[in-house]
Amino acid sequence: MAELFGLISHLFDSVTQLFTLVKDRFSNNMAESFTSMTPQQWIRLVIIVGAYALVRPYIIKHGARFQERQLDKHFEKEKAEKEKQAEISPNQLRGQVDIPDDSDDEAEGDAQAQTTATDWGKKARKRQRNMIKKLLDEEEKRLQELQEDEEDKDIEQYLVG
Repeated sequence: MAELFGLISHLFDSVTQLFTLVKDRFSNNMAESFTSMTPQQWIRLVIIVGAYALVRPYIIKHGARFQERQLDKHFEKEKAEKEKQAEISPNQLRGQVDIPDDSDDEAEGDAQAQTTATDWGKKARKRQRNMIKKLLDEEEKRLQELQEDEEDKDIEQYLVG
């Protein structure tokens, strides 16, 4: 156990020595760099710092404008996406259901003689599509008959009255 405490104390001593070394070298190098500067180097440093102080507000304004434009573009894109999602077609308002596309036609049946995992449920999907088509056709016929009956009643009203 004493050996472990010795290792830990040695580790902390090494870390503190490293920090004091870095601090001493940093302070010595900074002090030496300022004391050994020539007048030409001082003038160059003052010009650089002054130019930065003068140009910094303009750089910040330009960055703010650029960021604002990017934010506006982002908001416009989000707004356009929301409008696209919010658009409802007239058929959807009438309650018409979209018929799924025939993705598995009979044309590719000859090309693949073997059944794979992707072919499972192919017949069920076709049956479902056909059933949806039949239901939609029946609903359209029923609505068309109702509309014709209403037109007949309107005509009958004018003929009788």
